[in-house]
Amino acid sequence: MTVIDLPGRRTAPPAYEELAARFRPVFQRIADGAVEREIERKLPYGEAKALREAGFGAIRIPVAEGGSGATLPQLFRLLVELGEADSNLVQIFRAHFAFVEIRLNSDDTAARERWFPRIVAGQTVGAAMAERTTATETTLDLRRDGDRWLLDGEKYYCTGTLYADWVSAAAKEGEERVSVLVPTDAPGVSLIDDWDGFGQRLTASGTTRFENVEVFEENFLRRFNPGEYRADSYISAFYQQFHLAALAGIARAVKRDAIAFVHGKTRQFGVPGLSEPRKDPLVQRVIGRIASQVFAAEAIVDSVSESLQAAHEAYLAGADLNEPLAETDRRSYQGQQVLIELVPQVATLLFEVGGASAAQESRRLDRHWRNARVLASHNPAIARERVLGDHYLNGIDFRDEWAKAWKKDGASADSADAAATPEAVREPVAQAG
Repeated sequence: MTVIDLPGRRTAPPAYEELAARFRPVFQRIADGAVEREIERKLPYGEAKALREAGFGAIRIPVAEGGSGATLPQLFRLLVELGEADSNLVQIFRAHFAFVEIRLNSDDTAARERWFPRIVAGQTVGAAMAERTTATETTLDLRRDGDRWLLDGEKYYCTGTLYADWVSAAAKEGEERVSVLVPTDAPGVSLIDDWDGFGQRLTASGTTRFENVEVFEENFLRRFNPGEYRADSYISAFYQQFHLAALAGIARAVKRDAIAFVHGKTRQFGVPGLSEPRKDPLVQRVIGRIASQVFAAEAIVDSVSESLQAAHEAYLAGADLNEPLAETDRRSYQGQQVLIELVPQVATLLFEVGGASAAQESRRLDRHWRNARVLASHNPAIARERVLGDHYLNGIDFRDEWAKAWKKDGASADSADAAATPEAVREPVAQAG
């Protein structure tokens, strides 16, 4: 068992089954209403609240500070289970867990003392980082007005913010950039559900607007320079891992729904009268293939989680981070290349056991493919594929190569995911009061 060294104490992580048992009733409730929410486009406010009240947002916070003390593999295993229930919820909590992880990898004890009690009490953090235009542009303006700081502008791709208590926003003050935190119910903050993607419909990954919103100096996270890239952090891979966990969760949901669908059928396509599809060798073959692909998806998530945990422990031990971080990125980006193709294939296989009845709107089985395809679109996969190939063929340091991309204007990444990542990567040296 891994024992994590923290200042002045040593803590052992909880047993996974004990940890998961706390949340599985909530996961089941989420799963039970998933189809209805999808049909009615009913945002999962109650489901997100139930997770918060169960302490889900604090599972990475050490026990001594009020949390569950879960490891990174345990976190992502739970997220795979949550993704099976509803992949929207995984994405909704993505920015929140990144905020916590950054605090866990910072020497800023004041920030931990300020924010961890709030998170343990059930508060969550969303993000307003990404832009519709380029990865390096910042459209929020922070200005001085007498003795007050005021924030103006708007951001898009603000996944999870509609469900959060706080929003972490990237803004510019003159030529400088700054990360700030603002209550989502502050005067002048508007949370707009205008996300119109054909998948992940309930993440509310839409617009956050700021109009003369007061920002208090104790909620400044840090200042940073345009084009800066935090090469000594695993937070970029951490963000990516959320998509991998959601994809693996979707694969598990496909397996669950395929088995349930076959058990509920009394006639096989092309066979007159009663039959038992579950005893049909061809149906059995499809289910076997789905199960095998689910196994592969979960194995990839576990592998990336292990490398993330190794990088975190290297940080805690004060060890050299170069190789742990490189290994984490390698596994993360390679896993991405596999899962963004594998999981939509799994979702398509589901219809091989169903016939026309599997296409009924009341079942919404198509949501699995749509959700997987939209998650896959969040990332510059082909750019990462090329950089990985250059790494293996020519020995280039792909972390350095990727960092160079951020110094260009927008460069090679899709704004939905990658535009948020540079801000998150820069933030680990945050200064907060």
